[in-house]
Amino acid sequence: MTTRQSASLAVYGEVERGKINAAPQSPPHGGGEAPADRPEFFTARSPLLGELDLYLIGEGRHWDLADCLGAHIIEHEGRRGTRFAVWAPNASRVSVVGDFNDWDDEANLMYLHSRNSGVWEAFVPAVGAGARYKYALRGSDGRRLPLKADPLARQAEPPPATASVVADDAPFIWTDDEWMRGRAGRQAPEAPLSIYEVHFGSWRRPEGAGGGGMPHWRGMGAALIRYAVEMGYTHIELLPITEHPFGGSWGYQPLGLFAPTARHGTPAEFAAFVDACHAAGIGVILDWVPAHFPADEHGLVRFDGTALYEHEDPRQGFHPDWNTLIYNFGRHEVSNLLLASALEWTRRYHVDGLRVDAVASMLYLDYSREAGQWRPNVHGGRENLDAVAFLQTLNTLLAEQAPGAMVIAEESTAWPGVTAATRSGGLGFQYKWNMGWMHDTLRYMGHEPIHRRYHHHDMTFGTVYAWSERFILPLSHDEVVHGKGSLLGRMPGDDWRKFANLRAYFGFMWGHPGKKLLFMGGDIAQWSEWNHDGEVDWQALGYIGHAGVQAVIRDLNAIYRRHPALHAGDARPDGFAWLIGDDVENSVFAFLRSHGHQHVLVACNMTPVPRTGYRVGVPRGGLWREILNTDASVYGGSGMGNGGSVQAADRPSHGRPHSVSLVLPPLATLMLVPADDGEGGMA
Repeated sequence: MTTRQSASLAVYGEVERGKINAAPQSPPHGGGEAPADRPEFFTARSPLLGELDLYLIGEGRHWDLADCLGAHIIEHEGRRGTRFAVWAPNASRVSVVGDFNDWDDEANLMYLHSRNSGVWEAFVPAVGAGARYKYALRGSDGRRLPLKADPLARQAEPPPATASVVADDAPFIWTDDEWMRGRAGRQAPEAPLSIYEVHFGSWRRPEGAGGGGMPHWRGMGAALIRYAVEMGYTHIELLPITEHPFGGSWGYQPLGLFAPTARHGTPAEFAAFVDACHAAGIGVILDWVPAHFPADEHGLVRFDGTALYEHEDPRQGFHPDWNTLIYNFGRHEVSNLLLASALEWTRRYHVDGLRVDAVASMLYLDYSREAGQWRPNVHGGRENLDAVAFLQTLNTLLAEQAPGAMVIAEESTAWPGVTAATRSGGLGFQYKWNMGWMHDTLRYMGHEPIHRRYHHHDMTFGTVYAWSERFILPLSHDEVVHGKGSLLGRMPGDDWRKFANLRAYFGFMWGHPGKKLLFMGGDIAQWSEWNHDGEVDWQALGYIGHAGVQAVIRDLNAIYRRHPALHAGDARPDGFAWLIGDDVENSVFAFLRSHGHQHVLVACNMTPVPRTGYRVGVPRGGLWREILNTDASVYGGSGMGNGGSVQAADRPSHGRPHSVSLVLPPLATLMLVPADDGEGGMA
């Protein structure tokens, strides 16, 4: 257990026992009445929130929750200031504190609409954008609680500071109408999706920052967009940029689900980054974490003195793997917070997709728990029925409220129907990460070629279930951390063979059914593991091996987008056929990707032994062009190949009426197409 984890666990335990920041009870002021000696205090003489707002909050169906709760600059009774509103049903008193009142919890008490609604509200004049604030709450017994950041804040101050910030509510002027109208088609199962996964803080550090400076949406964001365009990616996927206190969590322990992290700029600057991505033809996906939250005392933990957002019982409310707290999905107001967050990113920030983290941990009550450490559901089962209902509502709601946006599940088990429609009992996601394919194929590639014959099924098994869901093939950040090594470092052999193995593997991946995702650094074959405090090893591109892998990825992306046979049939079995899946002795694989009359032949030799005169059946006669050879000298390979094309003979093979005789280079993947196919598709 890390020091951070120990601290989080200790905080949770102390809060459970009511020992954090306990203070002697002092007489609370009731319901927004101001002390007579504080003339600067000003509150609404009548509630500013309407009955409909309060009703929808209570029902858990206020989809514009961040427009209702949180901090908003308004004019009231002729005075300009900020209206604050927060849900804290079990608090006996709440006040808003900040620089504007010297953090005095007696200065600006909040009005409680009703104990039933649990919503507190106050208007503070002369407070504008940029003001720092928190909420000072007292529990039902009158004890002071730790100062709390605003769960609905749209802006926060840069960590390690923890205050919320009054955001400028002025709407961003978008220029991406055309993109938004067409994004559903760009993200459909028939479309090419090649996703560049990025931790923005460590993609590239600002020059002269000595490794410690944070990249900014304005500067480094523009560089990232240019790189994604040059490399031919269709989307950038950002590791969580919701505000989070601990940088070492990579954003996966967030507390500000409505605020882009202040590490990289303002909310408006993040919006401008998304707008610029769309102008360049690049979609934006955010990793989004509704599964759990950290126990930092300024956050959601025992927010009003009770287990408000989490479960009271640690068997339901405490996550043993990450020492975090689990949301109570069965509480309407809690699920509303999460659903409104999803809508905030897809509607307010025009984000094109959410990748939902740790879905398996949400679905199973016994996830990472031993017998006796979890509570069964009402039917005695291990399924988290509240989480299932939440995920189904999430996907239904986004389809209605954010048309064209996609939702992707990181789900590592065989839960049925992850991408099936909710009306048929499925969870309703558009795509699911294919974790099984990733683990199987990486395991295969890690073996010395001489031993691969004993693990041949690791490369073929993925097609047994490839169409049971709509899959994304992920080579993600999780595969290059915690001692696993880089992708290049996991390949066997000397340096030449490592690079050749990786190029061949990428060729196999881009040919295989399923959308593509690659974490930064993999596309230049960096030697080192990912370091979130560093940056991608861009200097490596001065060497042919690294530059060659980058060129392979660039060309694969172009080929993948150009040839519909490689992407249009990803979700249908009729777009794929094994030609050779059983050549165990030679460790050769060959398959056909098809779309109508268009075909791409993919052949892989996963040993360093060249194969000549290797016959493979094809559906058409005539000339077949070699559009990819990962052993080409331009990529750092040996330059062995087929001279750019081969002639198909009228000789049946592998159930096809024609066949080609190929030279299979060592540790290489080939792609060939009929010369008269044309290129079609997206360029």
